[in-house]
Amino acid sequence: MALIIKPCNPNAQPCVHRMMEYLAELSGHGILTGQHTKTRGMEELHHIEKVTGKQPALLGFELLSYSPNINYRDTDDECMAEVTGNYGTLRQAWEWAARKGVVTFTWHWFSPLGGHGKAFYASNTNFDASKALIDGTPENKALLSDMDMMAALLRPFCEAGVPILWRPFHEGDGDWFWWGSQGAETVKGLWRLMYDRYTNLHGLNNLIWVWNSPVPACYPGDDTVDIISRDMYPPAHQHTAHTDKLAELRQITPQPRITLIGEIGTIPSAAALAEEKAAWVSYMTWCGGFCLSEEHTTNEALNAMYHHPWAITKDLLPELY
Repeated sequence: MALIIKPCNPNAQPCVHRMMEYLAELSGHGILTGQHTKTRGMEELHHIEKVTGKQPALLGFELLSYSPNINYRDTDDECMAEVTGNYGTLRQAWEWAARKGVVTFTWHWFSPLGGHGKAFYASNTNFDASKALIDGTPENKALLSDMDMMAALLRPFCEAGVPILWRPFHEGDGDWFWWGSQGAETVKGLWRLMYDRYTNLHGLNNLIWVWNSPVPACYPGDDTVDIISRDMYPPAHQHTAHTDKLAELRQITPQPRITLIGEIGTIPSAAALAEEKAAWVSYMTWCGGFCLSEEHTTNEALNAMYHHPWAITKDLLPELY
């Protein structure tokens, strides 16, 4: 059955159509190598270049420090190190876009009201996301204000015609982030609210909407989703194709959707992906020790991935935008 490549946004820019067409063509034939970065230094990118001589096709950028409601008066050193290290990373995203790499954003969104320390964690805030779905509540006003601020940061990418794999409310099936802590109906409502506001109010027609959960009850609907994904942290040095996880993910919708690995710790095996013709179109290794040490993936395994015919590295990308 042919994959759905028509964007959910009827006003999607040509770059969105081209990216989705390319990813659909790649499904079952190859996988984009990918890496998440959190700091201006992008140590992970430089490590991959040093070990493999290549660059990933996809780079992920973190938006946590752009959250408007960071509580600088009630925090800790660990939180502040993460926030300050993330300052200004949009500049790196622009540089990567100028080099025509694939861009994806992750937003560990500090709760719009209240909270202390790393307030994207539900345990660090009393923000009730279910109340944020009720028009006119303080929670709703704060949520919309944060959304609009982020829309302003995303707008220049839209104006430049840069497609963004946009993966908000990630891992929304779990209770560890405030957006998932109030259950399936709330996270679905948050997704649909953002989709409507960003598409119909702000006209961010460069966004490719990437849903990030394998739980059917949480799925917000095909009319607001372009690509489905899940995050996985398999045991160290266990490199497989994760076809069982792929099959599980595909159960969230009867529509044949493009599938990708939103985050992963230990990288998959390119040889296994090729042998099983697994239809993951990209993966994104998480940052820090997942990439910078050999605790999860040895340099030998990293090289094997980046030099395997199944793997698409930056130098093999066609011009997508």
